[in-house]
Amino acid sequence: MIERLVPSWAVAEEAFEDAAQDVTSVLFPEEAAAVARAVPRRQREFATVRVCARAALGRLGHAPAPLLSSRRGAPRWPDGVVGSMTHCDGYRAAVVAGAADAASLGIDAEPNGPLPDGVLRMVSLESERALLARLAAERPEVHWDRLLFSAKESVFKTWYPLTQRELDFSEAELSIDPGAGTFQARLLVPGPVVGGERLDGFTGRWLADQGLVVTAIALPAPAGEAGREPAEELRVR
Repeated sequence: MIERLVPSWAVAEEAFEDAAQDVTSVLFPEEAAAVARAVPRRQREFATVRVCARAALGRLGHAPAPLLSSRRGAPRWPDGVVGSMTHCDGYRAAVVAGAADAASLGIDAEPNGPLPDGVLRMVSLESERALLARLAAERPEVHWDRLLFSAKESVFKTWYPLTQRELDFSEAELSIDPGAGTFQARLLVPGPVVGGERLDGFTGRWLADQGLVVTAIALPAPAGEAGREPAEELRVR
């Protein structure tokens, strides 16, 4: 499912059930130690998303290796790799790409259900809430509040590796195209500098399927880096 949202130069792997009940059978010792005190559910999702990530990395030619997290919780990818992970009830996924192709990647998946009471006002702007009301009237089968939350998570996951700074939910304004399956994030703070140019936002894709809403941003590396050609545009496969 996630592969429908990313370019062909990005490698995606996903799982709809956990890889193993005994997580020590699929984790490196360092990884197992990182979640040793977590509840079993957290251990299983941590393990399965890393199984997905290692499978994706293998398709890029990387041997299996521990995938630990930074203090902020972001995955530490092998040198020369850009990636993102996500997990929610019934779904785990990872997307990776070579740094010659991608400047940053951000993916997120959520159940296609309403946000808990009170959360929407914490994560949205007034203009976004007005947009969600219009979208709900047009397509009530999609929980647009949850989609907005997911898209903002993908924005943060794209932003953070480029800046090493936090980004509040109020610091990016989103617009969503229900027909094209795309969204635009306008940064309300100075954006990261990529290839000598300061970005003012990100473009992403979304879908609602199999009881989930899934979002993804794939930011190409600047054209001409390491002799590469400009990355192709996003395409649905």
